[in-house]
Amino acid sequence: MTENAQQQPTAPSTELPTQYAPADVEGPLYERWVERGYFAADAKSDKPAYTIVIPPPNVTGSLHLGHAFQHTLMDALTRRKRMQGFEALWLPGMDHAGIATQNVVERELGKEGKSRHDLGREAFVERVWQWKEEYGGRILGQMRRLGDGVDWSRERFTMDEGLSQAVQTIFKKLYDDELIYRAERIINWCPRCLTAISDIEVEYQDDDGELVSLKYGEGEDTVVVATTRAETMLGDTAVAVHPDDERYKHLVGKRIKLPLTDRTIPVVADTHVDPEFGTGAVKVTPAHDPNDFEIGRRHDLESMTVMDERGVITVHGPFEGLDRFEARSAIVAALRAEGRIVAEKRPYVHSVGHCSRCKTTLEPRLSMQWWVKVGPLAKAAGDAVRDGRVEIHPADMSKRYFDWVDNMHDWCISRQLWWGHRIPVWYGPDGEVVCVGPDEEPPGGEGWTQDPDVLDTWFSSGLWPFSTLGWPEQTPDLEKFYSTDVLLTGHDIIFFWVARMMMFGLYAMDGEVPFKTIALTGLVRDQFGKKMSKSSGTAVDPLDWMNQYGSDAVRFTLAKGANPGVDVPIGEDWVQASRNFANKIWNATRFALMNGATVEGPLPEPEKMSATDRWILSRLNKTVAEVDAFYEDFQFAKVSDALYHFAWDEVFDWYVELSKTTFMAGGEPAEVSKRVLGEVLDVTLKLLHPVIPFVTDTLWTTLTGGESVVIADWPSTVQVPGADAPGGFRDEAAEREIEALQSVITEVRRFRADQGLQAGQRVPARLTLDGTALAPHEAAIRQLLRLQPEGDAFAATATLPVAGATVALDLSGTIDVAAERKRLAKDLAAAEKEKSQATAKLGNEAFLAKAPDNVVDKIRGRLAKADEDIARIQTQLDRLPQA
Repeated sequence: MTENAQQQPTAPSTELPTQYAPADVEGPLYERWVERGYFAADAKSDKPAYTIVIPPPNVTGSLHLGHAFQHTLMDALTRRKRMQGFEALWLPGMDHAGIATQNVVERELGKEGKSRHDLGREAFVERVWQWKEEYGGRILGQMRRLGDGVDWSRERFTMDEGLSQAVQTIFKKLYDDELIYRAERIINWCPRCLTAISDIEVEYQDDDGELVSLKYGEGEDTVVVATTRAETMLGDTAVAVHPDDERYKHLVGKRIKLPLTDRTIPVVADTHVDPEFGTGAVKVTPAHDPNDFEIGRRHDLESMTVMDERGVITVHGPFEGLDRFEARSAIVAALRAEGRIVAEKRPYVHSVGHCSRCKTTLEPRLSMQWWVKVGPLAKAAGDAVRDGRVEIHPADMSKRYFDWVDNMHDWCISRQLWWGHRIPVWYGPDGEVVCVGPDEEPPGGEGWTQDPDVLDTWFSSGLWPFSTLGWPEQTPDLEKFYSTDVLLTGHDIIFFWVARMMMFGLYAMDGEVPFKTIALTGLVRDQFGKKMSKSSGTAVDPLDWMNQYGSDAVRFTLAKGANPGVDVPIGEDWVQASRNFANKIWNATRFALMNGATVEGPLPEPEKMSATDRWILSRLNKTVAEVDAFYEDFQFAKVSDALYHFAWDEVFDWYVELSKTTFMAGGEPAEVSKRVLGEVLDVTLKLLHPVIPFVTDTLWTTLTGGESVVIADWPSTVQVPGADAPGGFRDEAAEREIEALQSVITEVRRFRADQGLQAGQRVPARLTLDGTALAPHEAAIRQLLRLQPEGDAFAATATLPVAGATVALDLSGTIDVAAERKRLAKDLAAAEKEKSQATAKLGNEAFLAKAPDNVVDKIRGRLAKADEDIARIQTQLDRLPQA
């Protein structure tokens, strides 16, 4: 056994409660880890650095299964690297979540009959800070409940002083480099939140609307256009047709009457128009549609805003003051009265953008906003992946990344909110515009005002990998821990966050990438693979499961489903199974301790070990190598699966059971097996620790007397004295020998079950093992199979040849052979009848031509099942003696 130099081993105790109670263990154990500083990283250490920065959860948030899933995987990575001797930093923090947090506090004010405007900006922001201190960040406590091994001494918040300085610094730098500009463009506007939101924060859903075809103009100078937003026709400033469309060439350049108004508008020719779609003519509303805005720029059209920030019509006339949806109905009615409606289609299902925060239908709106010119930044972000400086895992997710960064539009970064980083730009009385850096004084004097907008939340979180380490100061943390090693996050925020961090990291850090690997996960789904939701009753609070089954059980379930980039289904019965696994580890370790398993002293030489001892050490080394390879490939599901089957199937179900005979016999073989079992448990608990930290630390410290498995050395492959090998001790002959032993025990157990024998029922048996590798295992075979000596009146009624050996059983005193044969013959006849019927149907061409595929598949399944039953029953009959 190897131990970290920090540990002070004590005499191991064999005292463990009879049952594992996670609720009694997890909370106090986590606080002990934190108090002892296990998760605190040292920037002055000469160990190699390993860094992960946590995707900062919203300050308004609480732990959901998606958080628990990703945090489990990040924790597993950092715990393993810490055990491997790295200076591992997992840096925690929270995002100020501009819109979400402002909405929460505004709702609280609403309960008092107030709005933010009643308080004023300064008092409102102070109120938000008060809310943050009182209610924000509850997720941090929940992270402790999950077992997150983060460095709490480095916790950051996107609105803290240091990160605010970083935001102002990079804004100034981008502004000076002409990569930030202010311009009037069409943006996504939320009439509820009263702010612009970026394209990636729009949620599209199919809504029932209406498609109305309208006739513009008079007499021969008429054209029909179609729209789903009739209210915007009040802001039309042109009709556009394709320049090659012969139907409208006589109209291009003319002005036609715009219904319900006293205006005329031109007909323009523009290649954006698809002459094959609809009538080939489109209405142009430059102030309320992004495509129309571009047509308007090309043809120097007027942009008329006809709605205010709340979606209320502002133009003079009978529709002024109506909400946009009220105006839509009123305008259609007025057009119908004038005979302008050519066609109406209701319902017309079409994709409509909604605010991701409040679900309000968004309104395209012409607005003066601040923008990042993303062209050169996005190119650098794409090049970093293409040239291999950053690896995306799994590799097939790279296409989604390139699709975004290679086609990115300029980024609207201003938000009409009060909570957030205020834009550091001042406007003077004579039109002056001054951008102020963090070490500069803003201009003073009469008439100077600061821009009222704040920055998009993703602007500050885009700086997260380096701002959290102290940038723009050249801190020891920045020098030691940047670039970070892994960004582990869901594939759904490649666009929101990953690309932004890539752009800003490369720009601010002189081309040094923000992370070396982007490990993308799937999303957590319900057990049927569907999205969890509160409305459907499938949403799960992971704290409920942790309280009921323990945090280890939740973590192991999530990790066991974590295939790279693939969504993770999860159900409560799977968490129960993981709880059973934790209990199995507990009970097996408790048994081992009660029987003297030890980690003291070197391992015995191979010649002193039994084949069973050599087999389990060989299998252990194979598992260590597999686990290491899977971790390096971010194959968390395979890590968990390999450990589950090794621990449960090979260690607990086989080695522990086979060792019982040895322990009962005593002597030197028992002492050897106790040492081997101690070594196997020591290594297995270390391997399991990153995923299930609580139960493993409790058991490991009890087994070894070490301070904590958190700071133990990660296991390398086990070497056995006198049998050193590059990949650790392996013994293929022992593996084959125990595989044969397993075959005998499994086959006889199956036969006993088929005959209806009780698990503990003893049966006389004759074992013929001479000449096979199984000869030394007769005692273990008899013990595990409940086989008693044959006796003088032994009469073999069933003979099982398996793995070169023969097991003859005397069932005369345990079953009625004649009755058993009669029962099996009846079952065989039923299975053969089922096969005959299924075969006949599948051979009927007329039936196959008409039957649905699912019906045919079901019958094929019945046939396969019948074949299996016939083979199984025939084998059972062949093994029975003649009555």
